[in-house]
Amino acid sequence: MSACSVVADSATALLPVLGNDVRVPLATGGEVTYAALDYAASAPALQRVWDDVAAYAPYYGSVHRGAGHLSRLSTELFENSRAEVAEFLGCRPGDEVVFTRSTTDSLNLLAAVLPRGTRVFVFESEHHAALLPWERRADLSVTHLDAPCSPRQAVEILERALADREPYGPALVCVTGASNVTGELWPVRELTAAAHAHGARIVLDAAQLVPHCPVDVAAWDCDWIAFSGHKLYAPFGAGVLAGRADWLRDAEPYLAGGGASRSVTRGADGGVTVEWHDGPARHEAGSPNVIGAYAIASACRALREVGFDRVAEHERRLVAAVREGLAAVPGVRVLSLFGDDAARVGVLSFVVDGWNSSHFAAALSARYGIGVRDGLFCAHPLVRRLVGDSPDGESLNAVRVSFGVGTPDEHVERFVRAVGELVL
Repeated sequence: MSACSVVADSATALLPVLGNDVRVPLATGGEVTYAALDYAASAPALQRVWDDVAAYAPYYGSVHRGAGHLSRLSTELFENSRAEVAEFLGCRPGDEVVFTRSTTDSLNLLAAVLPRGTRVFVFESEHHAALLPWERRADLSVTHLDAPCSPRQAVEILERALADREPYGPALVCVTGASNVTGELWPVRELTAAAHAHGARIVLDAAQLVPHCPVDVAAWDCDWIAFSGHKLYAPFGAGVLAGRADWLRDAEPYLAGGGASRSVTRGADGGVTVEWHDGPARHEAGSPNVIGAYAIASACRALREVGFDRVAEHERRLVAAVREGLAAVPGVRVLSLFGDDAARVGVLSFVVDGWNSSHFAAALSARYGIGVRDGLFCAHPLVRRLVGDSPDGESLNAVRVSFGVGTPDEHVERFVRAVGELVL
């Protein structure tokens, strides 16, 4: 029986992860089992992923570089992982899966291959990985859209912006699937339809979506999707950009070097002529991160096998427990763009009256052994809009709690109890 097949009862984690038995010291004395509630930053590795990587490690070899048995085995593993990820994402025939370092790397790659003059539309509520890459090219124009107050308004804002664009050239919309601040789900299908109706393409930042929800690139008709392995229980330094091949094929390679080049010749004048590869290799120069790619594929298999219906039910229960617990504590305000009834994944951010959020997060760690995130979550415009400023004008931040398939009930129960004790 594989580790993925071991599905515990409702009082425990849905899938085994590394770290749930780690003991940490408390400032009050003694130790406690660490409660990792910062999945939105980096989720722990699935036991299944760790086992698969460990089983492969003795056979590690150079990908696409050697005739030896281990090189051929590693190349096959790498390309099979690419196919596994394409299936997990529901990619179309002809779509390319490019392995990168992270969501940030994926979106910077896409920014590098956009046709000259492309107009990019991005909501101010995006993570910096989606907000900033387009700013680095002087030949792109960027339109920043106001953060919406509802999913419907998000579509309306985008439609108005696209209808007003001039001249009518290439355009790209970049939008999140689930907010890394509020956890709220965005209307991906509707935004994609709006983009295409106005002749624009769309890239989905799915970093906070793929660990929690099934994704179907073909059914949603997204042009590209980007995500990170370290959000998907595969923290081995890899990410993915998947989608349409044409702009990737027509652009100069993201990195120049071995692997991306099919042929390099030196002419009589001393210059160098390069013929670049087509396909994913064009943008995967250097030795590929085969372990990172294999880890992502392993995580994809594990989530598909356990089923996203079970993932969703597990997280719905945990989200409900957190929201009910926080609602019972005076002075706690959960951040939201779309309102209390909005669908969300296992990510919530909040502020506490009278508390500096960094001090609150530190107290959770020191006194209760709970790890959360505090700050602006690499989404400064959104958090500042939702939190506002203190009466003295000081910029404030927030606390974020996040969880997933490896979170047992006890971690959430301890968190809710700790918040109540700290505030009351």
